[in-house]
Amino acid sequence: MNAAPLVALVGNPNAGKSALFNALTGARQKVGNYPGVTVERHSGRLVLDDGRPVELVDLPGAYSLDPGSLDEQVTRNVVMGSQAGERRPDALVVVVDAANLDNHLRFALQLIALGLPVVVALNMVDLAERDGLTLDADILARELGVTVIPTVAVRRRGLDTLKAEIDRLVTQERAHAVAAPDRIDDIVTLQRRARQIAAAATVAETPVRRWTNILDSVALHPIIGPILLVGLLFIMFQAVFAWSETPVSWIEQGFVWLEAQVGALLPEGWFRSLITDGLIAGVGAVIVFLPLILILFLFILVLEASGYMVRAAFLMDRLMAQVGLSGRAFIPLLSSFACAVPGIMATRTIDDEKDRLTTILIAPLMTCSARLPVYTIIIGAFIPDRQVLPFVGLQGLVLLGLYLMGIVGAFVAALLLRRTVTKGASSGFMMEMPKYQWPHIRDVLLGLWSRALIFLKRAGTTIALTTVILWALLSFPKPPEGSGISPVDYSIAGRIANGIEVAVRPIGFNRDIALALVPAMAAREVAVAAIGTVYAIDDTEHEGGQKAMTEKLKRNWSLPTALAFLMWFVFAPQCISTIAVTRRETNGWKWPAFMVAYLFITAYVMAGITYWLAVFVGL
Repeated sequence: MNAAPLVALVGNPNAGKSALFNALTGARQKVGNYPGVTVERHSGRLVLDDGRPVELVDLPGAYSLDPGSLDEQVTRNVVMGSQAGERRPDALVVVVDAANLDNHLRFALQLIALGLPVVVALNMVDLAERDGLTLDADILARELGVTVIPTVAVRRRGLDTLKAEIDRLVTQERAHAVAAPDRIDDIVTLQRRARQIAAAATVAETPVRRWTNILDSVALHPIIGPILLVGLLFIMFQAVFAWSETPVSWIEQGFVWLEAQVGALLPEGWFRSLITDGLIAGVGAVIVFLPLILILFLFILVLEASGYMVRAAFLMDRLMAQVGLSGRAFIPLLSSFACAVPGIMATRTIDDEKDRLTTILIAPLMTCSARLPVYTIIIGAFIPDRQVLPFVGLQGLVLLGLYLMGIVGAFVAALLLRRTVTKGASSGFMMEMPKYQWPHIRDVLLGLWSRALIFLKRAGTTIALTTVILWALLSFPKPPEGSGISPVDYSIAGRIANGIEVAVRPIGFNRDIALALVPAMAAREVAVAAIGTVYAIDDTEHEGGQKAMTEKLKRNWSLPTALAFLMWFVFAPQCISTIAVTRRETNGWKWPAFMVAYLFITAYVMAGITYWLAVFVGL
């Protein structure tokens, strides 16, 4: 007795394939694993109008016949007839999302090119019409050369027509078995036709969708798109300095006033020094940067909510592929601009282990928000606040350059890693483009509020505790009266820093920097708090505020030292939390140790090169 015909449902993820499978098979379903792999096999029985059964198998969602994951590998093997324990389908039901037709047609064209009997289910046509897109299935069928049936699986629309076409395919064409081709010819040409076919099948389109297409023709242009992206980043970093000046001064004045009030209320002694020189000077030196961080995240939240950030991912995917990175790495790396910890955790979405490991190892090079206080205090002290072009400030350009330096460093590291310790083939990925929309003010404000709470909680816990410990190490023991010895030099921390300075002096670092590097391992912002505490304890005139700290930096640091310090923080893994989450995600200390080693070596070398080049040119 012949086995029932086998029909496979295949298509992109989120095409409504599972809903269509459930509607066609009802409760007549089985779930198991394909032999030798952990990928689930969903199969069910479809009963035709004359009572004959058809075995229906729901294949894992895929974007291409060039597999980038185990799921896609199984789908390819089944339709090509090479999957162990599975016979080749007698026909394919290719499910496409009517609202994202041009994206889904790429894979559909590959499947049609295999030569198997095919029917296309143009699914979710109701949602496409809701969004203002009306399609002509007959035109689409003519362009594709196969039958196209509009369906709405969740409402059972079009199912009878689809079943009739499946009946025709498996009865009239089952005898004409098609051999699996050794290669799929002319796929590139077919994929290039996807957008033209979708345009030809479009009967009506709302102004919103037309504007989306017009904007995408600019935002996704291979030349104009990257220029636009860099332009938006440039505006963002100019705004970080230009818009934050007033609120920063307000916060700074508040801490100066608070320090004066506490100094007047408390008697002179170690407790007053702890409050004023430790907590207020240290923590206050970090909190004044809250406006800059909120401005930065304002831009990020608006770009995400508007739908542009996915377009930026698409543009970056082209560049990332050149250095061996998977496109799936973009979202984790983007998350790392806020903090590397959630960025590294987000790599769980990457199927290929070599791709995932590479992304984890370069995530700390993305310039997280914790670096912003370090960058801005040094830039404010040593980079003149002048316009190089109309509405173009030098300080904003330097800040943009530091962010780009981190990105370039990450790409170079990925290129080297993918050719050595994480060698392997990279896999691409497909992405759905959301429609453009105006961001909701409430959502943006909630996002900013959340980021402010995270920053303030960090300042009130990790940074405050580290600052208090540092204050104690800087304050004791005290030098003998009349000795003329600096309190910092005589303290425990000062003596430790003098030892560390020997190792970092060749790259231009002084004692103050050496002292800040160790506590900054708890959190990068602590570097600013540490320097603020050092100068507060050594300050006999009790000058407060960011301006006073800026003047002290200018007196104690040279410009080459400041530039080397910035370069150090571009590359150095100054964050214990990042190291800890890397250990957890890689199940051991091997890769965290490797990451710390290569990043510290890179930071040391790049800081040294920066320092000696600056000295050589006479800066």
